[in-house]
Amino acid sequence: MSLWELFVIAVGLSMDAFAVSVCKGLSVSRPRAGHSLSCGLYFGAFQALMPLVGWRLGVQFQSMITSIDHWIAFVLLGVIGVNMVRESREEDASIDDSFSFRAMLPLAVATSIDALAVGVTFAFLQVPILPAVSFIGATTFVLSAVGVRVGAAFGARFRNKAELAGGVILILMGVKILLEHLGVLG
Repeated sequence: MSLWELFVIAVGLSMDAFAVSVCKGLSVSRPRAGHSLSCGLYFGAFQALMPLVGWRLGVQFQSMITSIDHWIAFVLLGVIGVNMVRESREEDASIDDSFSFRAMLPLAVATSIDALAVGVTFAFLQVPILPAVSFIGATTFVLSAVGVRVGAAFGARFRNKAELAGGVILILMGVKILLEHLGVLG
């Protein structure tokens, strides 16, 4: 997997966290650097941790399903992407203005569940996991920290667009993996 492909996946995975960060930015009257740092750390850490867990699970079962791993990667990325596209069409849920552990932990877990499945895909594709999860975590940190500021400045209109873009990116990555395996792409 190239650095460009990893970057595209990292951005796609970060879109849920970015969207929630935008909403968190909307929820406070005057966002401070601590708000951006909080979102960046929570979301970045979980976006790095979950693919690592998924990768570990995938490695355990890799030998049993090597012949269909490309289909699993295609289905996982496709389902995650379609779900993100579907969520982008739903009404906005209100998000409270708390940045406490109790408020942020469930958000961080919820926005990183899809990264768990991507970690399984990484195991099948034999992606070097530590650089990959570090890159995903750092990308999510930056986009989440920026998302708080974007939310404060521009409002909720970007939330749905961010989720839609993230979903489309993951679907396209799944299709690319399948087409490469089938020999359609060189």
